[in-house]
Amino acid sequence: MAKYERNPDVIATLSEEEFWVTQQSGTERAGSGKLLYNKEPGLYVDIVSGEPLFASSDKYESGCGWPSFTKPIEADHVKEFHDTSHGMVRTEVRSLHGDSHLGHVFPDGPRDRGGLRYCINSASLRFVHRDDMEGEGYGAYLEQVEDIT
Repeated sequence: MAKYERNPDVIATLSEEEFWVTQQSGTERAGSGKLLYNKEPGLYVDIVSGEPLFASSDKYESGCGWPSFTKPIEADHVKEFHDTSHGMVRTEVRSLHGDSHLGHVFPDGPRDRGGLRYCINSASLRFVHRDDMEGEGYGAYLEQVEDIT
């Protein structure tokens, strides 16, 4: 089992936007994220800790302007917090080991897939293509990754 942790060396190499989003609970501009339109098969991991968060097979186009997922690949790796910032009541999601701000979860996702929409900042994620998963230590998740249609 891999060990995931908040890595100060990685944090020091984050871009200004990645740092702002993950460490200061920022939000990238809608429609600007590098992974918004990614349709490749693979795994989305925390940019700080490398912990697996979402599978490409659970990604869908919600029209909200950020990558959206129906569920985490490992529920224990995503923590939820009550968030009342910006005059709204929302549920913030953060990675367990990296403590990175990821985005928010809303109850307006596809009903046939659980009804949740994990609205996630691209800046908090690193994408690992299915072809690279085994070599990067994520082989245990290969069966959960399918092509997106």
